[in-house]
Amino acid sequence: MTMALVLGTMVGLTACGLDVPTQTNSSFETMTVKKSDIELPYRFSARMKGQNDVTVTPQVSGQLMKIAVTEGEQVKKGQTLFVIDSRNARLELEAAQANLQAALAQENSAKLEYESNKNLFEKKIVSRYMLDNADNSYKQAQAAVAQARASVNRAKVNLGFCTITATVPGIIGEIPVRVGDQVSPMTELTILSGNTTMYAEFSVNEAVIEAMVQNGMKAGEVEKYIANLPPATFVMKNGTEYPHKGRVVSLTGVVNDATGSLTSKVSFPNPDGHLYSGIQGTIVMPFAEKNVIVIPQFAVVRLQDKSQVYKVKADSTATAVEVTTEDTGNGKDFIVTSGLKEGDQIVTIGANNVTEGQKVLFPKEGKSE
Repeated sequence: MTMALVLGTMVGLTACGLDVPTQTNSSFETMTVKKSDIELPYRFSARMKGQNDVTVTPQVSGQLMKIAVTEGEQVKKGQTLFVIDSRNARLELEAAQANLQAALAQENSAKLEYESNKNLFEKKIVSRYMLDNADNSYKQAQAAVAQARASVNRAKVNLGFCTITATVPGIIGEIPVRVGDQVSPMTELTILSGNTTMYAEFSVNEAVIEAMVQNGMKAGEVEKYIANLPPATFVMKNGTEYPHKGRVVSLTGVVNDATGSLTSKVSFPNPDGHLYSGIQGTIVMPFAEKNVIVIPQFAVVRLQDKSQVYKVKADSTATAVEVTTEDTGNGKDFIVTSGLKEGDQIVTIGANNVTEGQKVLFPKEGKSE
């Protein structure tokens, strides 16, 4: 930047008690516009979700006898969560086991009958008809045994369903039921959030989609593009930055017609269990903008709905030029998308005090950049 002194001379006379006017100086700084690369922090509203959020529902109907966990409790895989009245299931198992014993006895009798008739047939004492009848009875008895065994296994499974265990490690959500309630497969007992890894889900807006297209992302190269994306930061609503970085793991290949956006997920490790399903916050990802014009925000003068800068002409005077800008998100700079070109010289510090046609550079103050 170049410092130029704008000399303003105020001329007056000392007469009738008036003060003698003095010479005052006003300063401006200028810069030469050039293109450069800048990293922009893109921000997206996001909501956390467990990698394995499981809705816990019963597989059998019955009375809820025990709630073995509390809301917000960290549980391990296989840990007991709920117990349903198992008396009916036990009776069904006992009945199925009794039926199996009867079927086995019937099978044994049918087998003896078949073997006896087979022996007699070989001695030509009984007919083929009697042998075939004995064979069919034996096969029917075998089928009855298989069916009885299946009933026992089904009864054992139903008995096992009376004790509901955690299918993944995680955090217990809200428990809307109470001991004594009648529950069924339609009853939601709780949501178990598998929280060893958490997903932040968010929508990618049109600006980022356009950047992807400009960078040459093709339909078949989504995974490759995702792998090259920078790490993401999760900022909670209170402004706290989560200490572990995340990586983009998915990006839908279809733009939502209603919102004009893509849905994305960022995976975050959660070793200390500080992230919970439902937490809302902001995903921050740095994206590089290459070969763009970047100027300080204080060089831009706002006039209603327009933005302008003061461009320094060859005669060292300033003229207003309308520009369009994009916020960089760093609180200091703007990207100029139209109105300026490389090599232009503009006023930076003091831009708010410049008037059209005012001289801002003086040869005796040195050459400007």
